[in-house]
Amino acid sequence: MSIKPLLDRVVLKVEEAEEKTKSGIILSSAAQEKPQFATVIAVGPGGVVDGKEVEMYVNVGDKVIASKYAGTEVKIDGEQFTIVRQSDILATVE
Repeated sequence: MSIKPLLDRVVLKVEEAEEKTKSGIILSSAAQEKPQFATVIAVGPGGVVDGKEVEMYVNVGDKVIASKYAGTEVKIDGEQFTIVRQSDILATVE
């Protein structure tokens, strides 16, 4: 199954949370911070959103930093994805 986002939506594959600190302490799942780094898996076509023309600036394969609690999390074929609006992406990482 594949995901095709609509309008200004972007599908992200979020990086795994760190299980250890740099000093070697193992963190419980409750103590792990939600990661903000992700890879773009699919990009919507853009278009008119809320009466304004939206141009898509991210591409499939881009590494990005997204807002911490933005989007909708979905699980498809055993993999976890997050669908966000392009405006919830804060930066690209090079």
